[in-house]
Amino acid sequence: MENLKGVKKEYGGYLEFGDMRGSEYYTGMYKLNLARTSLIWLLSHIPHNRVFLPLFICDTVNETAEAAGYRLVSYRMDENLRPVWGEKGAPEEDDIFYLVNYNGLLTEADIVRYRETFNTVIVDNAQAFFSEPIAGVHTIYSLRKFIGVTDGAYVASDIEGTTDSLPMDKSTERAKYLVGRLEGFANDYYAESKSAEVGYSGETPKQMSRFTQMILKGTDYEYIKNKRRENYAALNALLKSDNPFTKATPECPYLYPYYHEDGMSLRKYLVENKIYVPTLWDFLLDEKYEGTLEYEWASNITWLPIDQRYDESDMQSIADVVRNY
Repeated sequence: MENLKGVKKEYGGYLEFGDMRGSEYYTGMYKLNLARTSLIWLLSHIPHNRVFLPLFICDTVNETAEAAGYRLVSYRMDENLRPVWGEKGAPEEDDIFYLVNYNGLLTEADIVRYRETFNTVIVDNAQAFFSEPIAGVHTIYSLRKFIGVTDGAYVASDIEGTTDSLPMDKSTERAKYLVGRLEGFANDYYAESKSAEVGYSGETPKQMSRFTQMILKGTDYEYIKNKRRENYAALNALLKSDNPFTKATPECPYLYPYYHEDGMSLRKYLVENKIYVPTLWDFLLDEKYEGTLEYEWASNITWLPIDQRYDESDMQSIADVVRNY
């Protein structure tokens, strides 16, 4: 018996990874492989002149968009995370305003206000998986910051597009570090995780892998949301930190932003004590950015883990190590 593609169907033999029968958190969205490639796919469907991106953003977003030939304009932010326009001014009618929802801090009212101000808005919800999309606003979600998968992004948009012609991404060569950490230790599979990360460079838009889609159907989203909220609240009580990223409590946070005047040394100390923290936007640590808020944030804000793997006792342990420093 052959399938629709004329390939003989296989029967029997060993079982593959089980087929989940639950539901994904979002339905009716476009499913792609990465947030950065989702942006490229989305831009190809929206007529525009320039794309206004914040300086405080992962450099892979800029690199991917530039490589695809799009015109980019960088804007700075003030201490309230509001745009500060440079010499090229604010986005015009035929431009796109790209807005990052840092740690899920933007409210619906915030986004609606930007939508009413600018003709075309794209919201980056890579750090805000549980923030619902808003009508009239293109929205991009990344899965890897909230769920243990090797790829995956959603795009919420009213454009008339399709991903049917895109090749499907594959998790086979990347999944080892995910399974390895489940059954072993993070350091044992760090090289594999970095190799997978490097492999994302130069990626093109693809459909979300079948493996990721299956994991999404077996995920307890309410548990993830509640645990992250509880852990954030616990760490906020233990290590109250006053900075632009803690001025409000997000609906469901990505990490806990802790400010220390010697943040880079603190991060090194935490890693030595097996508390693995990212240096977000480390390209901003270049001396050409010294004196900017973005340099200060990249240098001295440490993003502490508060995800669903942990509980209140873990937050106490993390706080003890930070205080000991």
